[in-house]
Amino acid sequence: MDSSVHLDNTVMQFGDFTAIQKTDLKIQSGEFFSFLGPSGCGKTTILNMISGFIDPTQGDIKIGGKSMRGVPANKRPTSMIFQNLALFPLMTVAENIEFGLEVRGVSKSERKKASDRLLELVALEGSGTKRVSELSGGQKQRIAIARALAVEPQVLLLDEPLSALDLKLRQHMRTELKAIQRKTGITFIYITHDQGEALTMSDRVAVMSAGRIQQVADPITLYRDPHTAFVASFVGENNGVRGKVVEAGSEYITLDCGPLGKLVGRSQGHANIGDEATLFVRPEHFRLTAEDGMHTLQASINEVNFEGSYLTLNANTSADQTLSIQLGTHQYSDALHKGAPVSLSYHEKDAIVIAGAGYV
Repeated sequence: MDSSVHLDNTVMQFGDFTAIQKTDLKIQSGEFFSFLGPSGCGKTTILNMISGFIDPTQGDIKIGGKSMRGVPANKRPTSMIFQNLALFPLMTVAENIEFGLEVRGVSKSERKKASDRLLELVALEGSGTKRVSELSGGQKQRIAIARALAVEPQVLLLDEPLSALDLKLRQHMRTELKAIQRKTGITFIYITHDQGEALTMSDRVAVMSAGRIQQVADPITLYRDPHTAFVASFVGENNGVRGKVVEAGSEYITLDCGPLGKLVGRSQGHANIGDEATLFVRPEHFRLTAEDGMHTLQASINEVNFEGSYLTLNANTSADQTLSIQLGTHQYSDALHKGAPVSLSYHEKDAIVIAGAGYV
């Protein structure tokens, strides 16, 4: 069954405000797809258009190749899990799961079979008679998933369902969600402002800002090869160093970064001599010892943070640029202390240069 979702030149306006800029995007059938971006960027608006709570001002939403224009939410082949889960506290677990089927007139025996099957799917066999209040946070999440799957949707929409959980449980539920998606083969569309969630679970991610999709790619490509300064700075931690383009090749670009000297990185898009641009280097790509072909910045350590499996150094350059450096804990020494000078080196292949007047 085709469960693809197509945002076909979709625009959403509220009065004079354009919440979603013209968007053409196809989500593949059976894909775990995430929309990632800060609050107010338009993620929930897209989810509401797909679910049928609102219709786009322009363009169309297609599910399985069929236009959804004018089709109400309860007639669409979608199901949604809300941020607050919206479980019914006075119903048992089984009654929660079976609710959508009961509304559709499914017989009691068939509803029972469905809830038993789904409780097994979410690893909560034998919990059907429990009340929602008896469940842990993670169990409530799984019941919400089971209830959404009971009506056999082609597309499951998830509106930041893990945001209320503590870190450890959130990380566990990421694995659970991905496993359930693989078992069912249903198209999952997930919205989040948490990059860890998006990168961990998704086949592809759309990064959004101000109602516009900045880039769509698999998680590794987004992290290694961001196309815009916003994506480079929003997806993962990054160090941005400003400069002017003095050499612009097809593969590498050289920037004059003033007191920091000339720095080189991979070209990410077109740049001309004299353009302002930003060199981005991930914290884990800095080294404390230089090798042949590496580029070096001089700085002084401002802070050393021990974070278990790694160290984070904050250092200031002579240009008053703050840099973050991530090292393995085995690299710790007494020489790494506040005020100590440090040479930070990186390979040019591990840095990218994006032209533009600024970065987020």
